Amino acid sequence: MSKVDMELKKAFSELQQKAIDTTQKLRLADIQIESLKRQKQHATLTEREISGLEPDTKTYESVGRMFVLTPVSDVKNNLKKKQDAADEKINKLENNKTYLERSLKESENNLREMVQQRKA
Repeated sequence: MSKVDMELKKAFSELQQKAIDTTQKLRLADIQIESLKRQKQHATLTEREISGLEPDTKTYESVGRMFVLTPVSDVKNNLKKKQDAADEKINKLENNKTYLERSLKESENNLREMVQQRKA
């Protein structure tokens, strides 16, 4: 094999590995986004149920393995914070996912160019 073939083979394997890594990261981002969406939906539904309670109703929040007596207004505020945090994380993950998709597309284009160069 010539030196040029070895260089192309090495570059091809590196680009292929990068494409595989990027694909795995995309899958992980999708899983995290779905998990955050479920957490947000859970907080939203809980907040909707609590909004119907009277202000003097006893409510409890989970802290580790125990429950602490918490006013309804504090529970609502904590649920709202959870929703906002989930939205922010989802937004970051989607931006990262867009970047990874562009990176994957670029890697695929580089692989195509290398194959075209090898054929020529």
